[in-house]
Amino acid sequence: MVVKVIELVGTSRHNWTDAVDNAVLEAAKTVDAILGVEVTNFTANVDNGHIAEYKADVKIAFQVQH
Repeated sequence: MVVKVIELVGTSRHNWTDAVDNAVLEAAKTVDAILGVEVTNFTANVDNGHIAEYKADVKIAFQVQH
């Protein structure tokens, strides 16, 4: 088996977990055979002293199809 890894940034207005989920859901629209996800970083945009947008940097691994 050959595995390829891509890096994405997921976002959410609610929390970091949703940001990760959103990245995986978007990837699944065009990538088949997703095997796993690694979260590499969490960040957020702040507006008027409150978190306005949560961000999750992720690596998504998927099987290369022959």
